[in-house]
Amino acid sequence: MDKVSPKKHLGQHFLIDKNIAEKLAAAIQPERGFQRILEIGPGMGILTQFLLQIPQTKLSVVEIDTESVTYLEQNFPMLQGKIISGDFLKYDFLKAFDNEPFSIVGNFPYNISAPILFQLLEYKDYVPQLTGMFQREVAERIASPPGSKDYGILSVLLQAYFDVKLLFHVSEHVFQPKPKVKSAVLQLTRNTNTLDCDEKLMVRVVKTAFNQRRKIMRNSLKSICPDDSILADDIFLLRPEALHFSDFVEITKRFS
Repeated sequence: MDKVSPKKHLGQHFLIDKNIAEKLAAAIQPERGFQRILEIGPGMGILTQFLLQIPQTKLSVVEIDTESVTYLEQNFPMLQGKIISGDFLKYDFLKAFDNEPFSIVGNFPYNISAPILFQLLEYKDYVPQLTGMFQREVAERIASPPGSKDYGILSVLLQAYFDVKLLFHVSEHVFQPKPKVKSAVLQLTRNTNTLDCDEKLMVRVVKTAFNQRRKIMRNSLKSICPDDSILADDIFLLRPEALHFSDFVEITKRFS
């Protein structure tokens, strides 16, 4: 098989610039406490070839496209037994990797980038680092600080657990087919924060607040607040984009 045809329904835009792929791979930091690397959506392996060169690491790839799986099997003998044919969002990697820490990397399909990040939150205690290609707007939103109009649900939840760094921007001209949006490489590195609150309740608080982001917190959170007297505090006169993740931790503790 000479090449793989990109499939629109899978959101495939294959990276064709080896310099970008090499730069992305060079950003991965095994010294952060992992040997395993999991690449999501390797396609024809332009990034894979550089990931295989990272010393003292073990690479696995997960690919939903059966045509890409066949291509990888034929062209990357070093991946024998390391190709997972399936959907990242439905696969139990903790079981597959025997609870061993693993880094996530990839040129992620933009139509599932948010689900990948919510899955990262599920794996947060096992993933020391994620390095990936995202739609530029999504990457900038995740890296946005409190007070920004782009600051939102994923900004709060990811920044609570990860140090977020936008590494570099990427032109649409280095993909085939060329996407209609620009891209950026984002790196999330697990921090040392321990949130002293009911984390599931915090997710609910954050989502409820931002789903009505034009309202002040007192109005948006009224439906899930156990006691209206809690809402008398001045913090509830603010809109959610003004709050740091630590503020949401404190609100969650009060709601508990």
